Amino acid sequence: MKRQIPSKKFAAKIIPLALAGLLLSTQPAAAILQKGEAAPPIKLVTTSGQPITLNNYKGYVLVMDFFATWCIPCKESIPHMNALRQKYGKQGLQVLGVSVDEGSDREVRSFIGEKRISYPVAIAGEEMQTDYGLRSIPTVYVINKRGFVAEKFQGFSDQTAKAMEDTIKRLLAE
Repeated sequence: MKRQIPSKKFAAKIIPLALAGLLLSTQPAAAILQKGEAAPPIKLVTTSGQPITLNNYKGYVLVMDFFATWCIPCKESIPHMNALRQKYGKQGLQVLGVSVDEGSDREVRSFIGEKRISYPVAIAGEEMQTDYGLRSIPTVYVINKRGFVAEKFQGFSDQTAKAMEDTIKRLLAE
């Protein structure tokens, strides 16, 4: 029986496609952070110069609010974040604003004053945004006392606000 050898044209098309597929399959994809997973480490400096890591929040329930100064739903969520901090802060709730704005932090600091943000705010680099699988803003991660993601909220509405508060109350009771 005669063995058939593929034509050179066929091989010239298939080999590059196979190599491209192999290369693409070895590239790490940005994972989407899921509930129950350990929160990725953070190493930030607040706009007031305070260094922050996730260890600062061990033993606390942390609401990490990713926002931008130009984002309308982000602006609408700020009074809710301030109220949560005021209402549950003494019970062990911490709020951290994480700006995804690019450029200098001068604009972010001005925004903090205008919106009367009462919690620490830091600016996230691209690496942190990737680590947290950020796809849209506002995105809020609620992290439990042990450093695991308890809930993720995208966007802001009255329903989101209620669900967030219910999650916080449950976690504070644990």
